[in-house]
Amino acid sequence: MADLDNKDQAEIDPADMEDVEDVEEEETGEDENSKARQLTVQMMQNPQILAALQERLDGLNGSPSGYIESLPKVVKRRINALKNLQVKCAHIEAKFYEEVHELERKYAALYQPLFDKRSNIVKAAYEPTDEECEWKENDEEELTDEMKEKAKLEEEKKDEEKEDPKGIPDFWLTVFRNVDLLSDMLQDHDEPILKHLQDIKVKFSDPGQPMSFTLEFLFEANDFFTNTVLTKTYKMRSEPDESDPFSFDGPEIMSCAGCTIDWTKGKNVTLKTIKKKQKHKGRGTVRTVTKTVPNDSFFNFFTPPEVPESGELDEDSEAVLAADFEIGHFIRERIVPRAVLYFTGEAIEDDDDDYDEEGEEADDEEGEEEADEENDPDYDPKDALPARPGGSRSPAVSQNH
Repeated sequence: MADLDNKDQAEIDPADMEDVEDVEEEETGEDENSKARQLTVQMMQNPQILAALQERLDGLNGSPSGYIESLPKVVKRRINALKNLQVKCAHIEAKFYEEVHELERKYAALYQPLFDKRSNIVKAAYEPTDEECEWKENDEEELTDEMKEKAKLEEEKKDEEKEDPKGIPDFWLTVFRNVDLLSDMLQDHDEPILKHLQDIKVKFSDPGQPMSFTLEFLFEANDFFTNTVLTKTYKMRSEPDESDPFSFDGPEIMSCAGCTIDWTKGKNVTLKTIKKKQKHKGRGTVRTVTKTVPNDSFFNFFTPPEVPESGELDEDSEAVLAADFEIGHFIRERIVPRAVLYFTGEAIEDDDDDYDEEGEEADDEEGEEEADEENDPDYDPKDALPARPGGSRSPAVSQNH
């Protein structure tokens, strides 16, 4: 038997021995990795270690890397020269955005006649011609002439059965309903008022004046307020902050101002009346007290929080203003130029397509991570914590007021 064992050992190929040794080394490496992972998990579950690690990270936040600190003084001197060049670049970039603002003002004048015609069609001040109403849908190319004629007759029959509405009813209200950013602000008591909204215009500041834009909401006569125009003005800045010039990333909205709404008595939807019962401590009698308190409404948009001279706001006001700036920027950049596409929902579909693509990529990445975790023999689902959602600052919104 011993001879047989010796014979088998003699017949083993040296190359096979190398493979065996490699496998043993790999298995040993896996054991070490497994132990390292277990040790890491134990450390991360220790509150004291986590606190010490967080303190260390807080100390490193914003501090220069060790490499920069280790550089010779003559190299650091040259780096300062590069920073000075960067500041000059920021000032040139600011001039660029000022000229962009001038171009916006120039082209706004070219767009306005088209927007005015849109408004006239919406409010029935102008009836478009047959030629202006011709619109070829993409799927019409596949229809035969006979099918087109049949569809036309059916449409005409439907129109005869309905009353002839004026203009395009509820145009802007439908736009607001279709856009999540705006529909979140809408309350049921706002909708009857917004049925009277006839147009929204963007007005830019005059040449030579500080950069700003004003949103004008034009209303027909109604029973809710006497104003025909409600305004919201956004003041902007397009210059680097001297205390932090490297943070400059284009024009920022610095502040905004609304307007006074002249409500008809009893029609102010931004206020509501509540009744509270109060009990007298001594006599025990109960009385009913009527109080007027703020009410949720889209029209609070025209009374934003005032920014004090110190520029410091409480957390709630800061959040309200940040949302306000985003809404104002969105109305200016997207809603006013493409109102009909938000009315029909086509612009919404385009926006959704963009987000779907990003979502699919994110899903793929999450799927790969989940697969890796499932293949990990030491993976424990209880240890998987959801990532905290992060926010990104809109380039049109300033964090400093």
